[in-house]
Amino acid sequence: MKHSLASRLLLSVLLAGAAAGASAHGDVKCKAYPKTEWKSHEELARKLVAEGWTIRRMEVSKTCYEVYAKDPQGKRVEAFFDPVTFARVEE
Repeated sequence: MKHSLASRLLLSVLLAGAAAGASAHGDVKCKAYPKTEWKSHEELARKLVAEGWTIRRMEVSKTCYEVYAKDPQGKRVEAFFDPVTFARVEE
């Protein structure tokens, strides 16, 4: 019984940490541009691959490109990029 309670507590702590990490990107703000000024996400993908990134998935948020990838150092990241300049936007 104690083992089960300890397991549940650990699971709760892990889930809370994951939830906090998942909501952390809510602070990312890209400059708002009209969609007509945005460069294509394919162009961003080509740029990142040329720089050594391995892209798993890309999404379009309201004002940013959101990229799930491995960076050139091999670290798994969720990164945000300005859709006009392709500058990386930090949290």
